[in-house]
Amino acid sequence: MSKEKGAFQRSQMTTLAARLCEPRRFIQVVAGPRQVGKSTLVLQATDGLDVPVRYVSADEPTLRGADWIDQQWAIARLEASGVQGAVLVFDEIQKIPNWSETVKRLWDEDTRARLSLKVVLLGSAPLLIAQGLTESLAGRFEILYLPHWSFAEMHAAFGWTLDEYVFYGGYPGAAPLIAEPARWSRYIADSLIETSVSRDVLLMSRVDKPALLRRLFELACRYSGQVLSYTKMLGQLQDAGNTVTLAHYLELLAGVGMVRGLPKYAGDAARSRASSPKLQVLNTALMTATCGVTLAEMRGKREFWGRLVESAVGAHLANAAMTGECNLYYWREGKHEVDFIVQTSRGLTAIEVKSSRAPLAHPGTIAFAKAFKPQRSLLVGGDGIALEDFLRLPVTHWVNAN
Repeated sequence: MSKEKGAFQRSQMTTLAARLCEPRRFIQVVAGPRQVGKSTLVLQATDGLDVPVRYVSADEPTLRGADWIDQQWAIARLEASGVQGAVLVFDEIQKIPNWSETVKRLWDEDTRARLSLKVVLLGSAPLLIAQGLTESLAGRFEILYLPHWSFAEMHAAFGWTLDEYVFYGGYPGAAPLIAEPARWSRYIADSLIETSVSRDVLLMSRVDKPALLRRLFELACRYSGQVLSYTKMLGQLQDAGNTVTLAHYLELLAGVGMVRGLPKYAGDAARSRASSPKLQVLNTALMTATCGVTLAEMRGKREFWGRLVESAVGAHLANAAMTGECNLYYWREGKHEVDFIVQTSRGLTAIEVKSSRAPLAHPGTIAFAKAFKPQRSLLVGGDGIALEDFLRLPVTHWVNAN
């Protein structure tokens, strides 16, 4: 039996609530992919405050301008004129042209006036940053990144099993629809994939070849878990584009929390950037929503299920990397390969994923250990760490343990 979505509180909510109870210091930026609960989290964090909270949305770009920000700010200032102050929340503010300059001016005016008006901005981190967050508002903000929901969260909120999470991924809004697979697939395709591509990428960034970007996204979902050179991608996509364009489009798709290309670990940043990427979805629902196969049917497709399991582990690691907990790579040299290399301040962790009984020897892990001497090597699945245990606990538990 599923629990009510609104009643579940993500751990980041406690962090935001605590920051809003502190003296006014920084603009709070709550960022992350679509449908991960940004708005819900902010409403939960502000619900218990004993000061006025003004929540406004800029989700109508043709009707909003910088003067609208001034108007909303002026109202909030009146509410904050008392001793205790107030909180002003802007949703989708990145859709307003030159928003960051206006926010900077108003924030600095309040700082000089010692007005206790706290400000929260919601949106996609890369899009906000690209439009002036780091330039206009440098030193005035801190980001709270919300990744896709983990297995532990989906299990706690909706009672999902491991297989359900591996297949349906971590979109809480789609959870009530899994009893109707066709309806669930349409929701993911129409309300999440198409909306993210058309509104968060194409509307907010310069994309000269939108059809190529869409095909690249489909390719990345189909080949998630596999290393593919940009040249080979161009051949698959049958487009006269270039590798620089593909790399840029992959970065845009990563910026909205859909797919990303993992670089090869080489012990050198320049060599890693020049490597062929390992394609990785950030939510396995993106792989399964358009495959036309049900969960029951998928369990019988051993090869596809194995790739889905590896992608679920990769998504768990990649979402941790998106929050800044670690850096994520793969490694391959000749016939030797390691699925994932996780780098933290404590060192390297080599992670191999097996969906069935694993061989006793892992030549890729052994070769990597000789070359780079990682802090530890882990096997997930097979005879190693149970997949359910690995996905249930945060990545830091596995890579930072003493």
